[in-house]
Amino acid sequence: MRSTARSIANTEFHHVVDNVTHIGHEIVKKLEEQGIKALNPPAGFPMEQESTGKAWVISHKPIAVAAGLGQIGIHRNVIHPKFGNFILLGTILTNADMTSESQPIDYNPCLECKLCVAACPVGAIGADGHFNFSACYTHNYREFSGGFTDWVEKITDSKNSKAYRDKVNDAETASMWQSLSFGASYKAAYCLSVCPAGEDVIGEFLEDRKKFLKDVVKPLQDKSEMVYVVPNSDAEDHVKKRFPHKQVRPVSNGLRSKSIQAFLQVLPHMFQRNQAKDLAATYHFTFTGEENAQATVIIKNKTLTVEKGHIGDADFQLTADSQTWIRLMAKETGVLSAVMSGKIRTKGQLKLFKAFSKCFPS
Repeated sequence: MRSTARSIANTEFHHVVDNVTHIGHEIVKKLEEQGIKALNPPAGFPMEQESTGKAWVISHKPIAVAAGLGQIGIHRNVIHPKFGNFILLGTILTNADMTSESQPIDYNPCLECKLCVAACPVGAIGADGHFNFSACYTHNYREFSGGFTDWVEKITDSKNSKAYRDKVNDAETASMWQSLSFGASYKAAYCLSVCPAGEDVIGEFLEDRKKFLKDVVKPLQDKSEMVYVVPNSDAEDHVKKRFPHKQVRPVSNGLRSKSIQAFLQVLPHMFQRNQAKDLAATYHFTFTGEENAQATVIIKNKTLTVEKGHIGDADFQLTADSQTWIRLMAKETGVLSAVMSGKIRTKGQLKLFKAFSKCFPS
């Protein structure tokens, strides 16, 4: 996993997934032989997304922690006290990070080494425990569902092959083909590569931390590579400042909310706290039409809180037809036409709405 060559690291990731799947089947077989009904939720996703709104059947990592297999580290992977950090069902991101019930997520600082903080190319892992889901998802999952969606849209939006190559170079096309042919591959996952937790790797870290940093962490930091970021995001700022030798590649992460409930749930995961450093405001949202909902969004001290209903006094109020709002978020309609038609109404200073939008670049 420590290799700077993606082909080598990803082969190991997929090998782990195959092992976990096999072990799951064996456990199910033994349970059924004893008359106990059981199943092994598959590693393949997003098979259930259309009906459930999420890309998995159950969230495996919180269950692993509840079963006593380990603790969630600052990098959001399960750390086993003996075997170190591992991933369940090949998911680098903790599934709990995509559910509203898991906010805020508890993590175990373990060694407090913060090597994953230093190695992450997009700054997704904060030294204070903050996790920027959007940053990790956009880059590391570029060749999974969201990035694939963005890639397809680049194809359809191109008038000819030259126009396509202006948007996507040959190496990117080849990389996407490889993922489609042999299994979706991660772009980084350096948080796993550098983690020294576990009996098999902790010794060399404790014996000579400087050497561990030089041999394991620095090659990943120094690697010249393309880093995928959402334009005007915290990740883009981080790469330009921390890793100027890496090439910034502005893209969309392909994430789109298909309902108002999903929109409200995903807000904390898309929030860019450094874009909100000068913002302190309370927003009241009222959605009408097919989905009726009221929500309060509070942005203060670079943090975001989403509450059901209208709470407190609002600095800005927005009332919108639910389906119009979903189309607006998907960029299928414009805000001006929505306002002119009366589908969206606002009350308050428009600069607050612009400041709100800046916190959620797409």
